[in-house]
Amino acid sequence: MASSLDTLCGQAFGARQYHLLGIYKQRAILVLTLVSVVVAVLWAYTGQILLLFGQDPEIAMGAGSYIRWMIPSLFAYGLLQCYVRFLQTQNIVLPVMVSAGVTALSHVLVCWLLVYRLGLGNKGAALANGISYLANVSILAIYIRVSPSCRSTWTGLSKEAFHGILSFVKLALPSALMICFISIHDPLRSWGSHKHPCFKRAWCWAT
Repeated sequence: MASSLDTLCGQAFGARQYHLLGIYKQRAILVLTLVSVVVAVLWAYTGQILLLFGQDPEIAMGAGSYIRWMIPSLFAYGLLQCYVRFLQTQNIVLPVMVSAGVTALSHVLVCWLLVYRLGLGNKGAALANGISYLANVSILAIYIRVSPSCRSTWTGLSKEAFHGILSFVKLALPSALMICFISIHDPLRSWGSHKHPCFKRAWCWAT
């Protein structure tokens, strides 16, 4: 859903309405946090949901335990996407690249500490994702706060972020669905082209 910022922030930046970028970012953070709460509830009951669909109990409980420990990364990832798109629409990409590189390198250490040193196993691997995402967000947040490049686009918290939420959702929801359909479409096309020649011809004709 954060992909809607590409459109909104891009338009505002092109129109030189720089203060709107910060407002759009805050609005996106608010909406994504609320959506993440709903998704987190579903993730919390993943094990039970898998059991309802006839999954093996051991696999269902293992998957449910892992995904529950992934819940912190869900919220951190939503924040990260808002920060990344806020900067990218301003053609600020170097800090994004550096922060991603630093957190990717430190992620190895974090995984080792949680998985092996503390003995958390796959739970530690899930938690490490949230820690790395949060570290990435923290680096970008500090950059936005202190960098002169963002002085005109980030002017602090604003009540305007609470306005126009419905309009934001109307743009964000189709964007999210489009990405979901693309992620389903490409594997299906790849599978069909490699496994079934007849399916390949039918798929090419349909698309």
